Amino acid sequence: MRMNSLIRIALISGLVAISVKSFSQSTTYIGQDINTITTAVPFLQIGPDARSGGMGEVGVSSAPDANSLHWNPAKYTYIEGDMGFSLSYSPWLRALVSDINLAYLTGYKKLKNDQVVSGSLLFFSLGDIAFTDIVGDPIGNYRPNEFALSAAYSRKLTKNISGAISARYIHSNLTQGISSGDGASTKPGNTIASDIAIYSQRDITLKNMEGYFAWGINISNIGAKISYSDDNTERDFIPTNLRLGPSLTLDVDDFNRITFMVDFNKLLIPTPPIYAVDENGENIVDDNGNLVIAKGKDNDVSVPVGMFQSFFDAPGGFSEEMREVAIGAGVEYWYDKQFAIRGGYFYEDRTKGNRKFFTLGAGLRYNVFGLDFSYLIPTDSNNNPLANTLRFTLHFDFDAFQKQSNQ
Repeated sequence: MRMNSLIRIALISGLVAISVKSFSQSTTYIGQDINTITTAVPFLQIGPDARSGGMGEVGVSSAPDANSLHWNPAKYTYIEGDMGFSLSYSPWLRALVSDINLAYLTGYKKLKNDQVVSGSLLFFSLGDIAFTDIVGDPIGNYRPNEFALSAAYSRKLTKNISGAISARYIHSNLTQGISSGDGASTKPGNTIASDIAIYSQRDITLKNMEGYFAWGINISNIGAKISYSDDNTERDFIPTNLRLGPSLTLDVDDFNRITFMVDFNKLLIPTPPIYAVDENGENIVDDNGNLVIAKGKDNDVSVPVGMFQSFFDAPGGFSEEMREVAIGAGVEYWYDKQFAIRGGYFYEDRTKGNRKFFTLGAGLRYNVFGLDFSYLIPTDSNNNPLANTLRFTLHFDFDAFQKQSNQ
């Protein structure tokens, strides 16, 4: 496979979760500021639905809906309907290329009042790529893609607290099995992962307005490393993520409801260390041929060790650990439970990805169907690949359908 095809695949994969200004290397040298944590299958970090996409990529404690499996599956036990599903679609990175798409199908079913099962399929297509051999002769056109198939079980633990666990199969086929230019063979990457989530919701009264306060925690994508080579010598972390945050929902009157929410995110992945260099800027190696670490810790560790180590291994100490926390804030307003408008902001430090953007969204519910729309506005619009990102979600409410059928 010719090098330009490999570069395009790597570029697109890397841009899935980071902006143009956040290019980084897994090896960081003294004097460099950027030290972005990179993972395989970054498409798992994309907010797939338009509702949360319109609220600054928040959702760990927002009101439950069919898409809760991605944000916090423990929310399902508080959902009003008995069964429902939704389909989301987003033309991703439209400012960069025209044929990358993200699709998300998810649904839920209540077993009892305190138990819910759910499932989802997240599919990411990287568009058409022309593969050539080392001399430039065409091999064929391929469409690299990735998908994640998930299932979750949610249950109320007490009156005000619920929990959930999920399982996920992840498949990443980036090269269609074509060998690289140096003759190394490749294969699709496969792995499994799980989520652990908690959600709490409690009724409150604030200044004569009734409502509820909620909070949620979700540790997602706890799973084995993934490999794209036949010998499995190189294995990469998947994006294990800690998401937590509160929300406040208030009923202003019988027709108007408003919700404020904040999400905090941190990848539970080891931070790349800073490697020592000599006076000529060359890497210093030890007697075994390994790079000498000047600051930080070795990031070639197991998944459990990496999750624990991620809280204290940043070369810059506590200040760098805090910079690894991304923040999303959103607000949602509903009129008569039929029409919604949304807004939000997402912030990520410039040394850890540099995603900064505002979001806008709207929603409509009418009988059986509902429709959500969101629009992303990056704060730096100069050739930003996230500019003008659109997301669409279609909801289907089985309860409303059954009521309509019985009339």
